[in-house]
Formats: sequence, C-alpha cells, structure tokens
Amino acid sequence: MSNRRELYRSPQGDIWYLGREPADGRAFIIHQPNGPSGGHLSHIELGDFLRAGAGSPEHQALFRLIASLVDVPPFAEPV
Repeated sequence: MSNRRELYRSPQGDIWYLGREPADGRAFIIHQPNGPSGGHLSHIELGDFLRAGAGSPEHQALFRLIASLVDVPPFAEPV
C-alpha cells in the first residue's frame, strides 16, 4: 500500500497522484484513467513520467507541487 497525493484531475476524469512507498520512501506517479477507459491504476517511475509528455497539465501540477516545497522568493541570491 502506498501513500498518495492527488496531483491533477483532467476534465475527462483521469487522475494523477504522486505516490510514496512507505517501506522505502520511493516516489512514483499513479495514473487512474477514467471509467470508460478502464479505470485501472498504473504506476509510473518518476523518471519515466518526466521524460514523457513534458508540458502536459499533469506535469505542470507536479512541478507546482515541487516548487511549493521551496520557500525562497524568485531570483533570490543563494545563501
């Protein structure tokens, strides 16, 4: 069983989650297609996810989540 956080829900009903395996902390993407597409979950390694479809709404959502983890003003000088 993994922990997960919803990243993006498409207008067509597909859902992407950021998942984390509690046993080892490994992160991955979970894609749940909408019901008419079968609705079966798939797990995608982060590297594979980032290499495919850059610029898609689900990728942008992941980048926004990552950016929210850093509390530094834009263009701040490194300390």
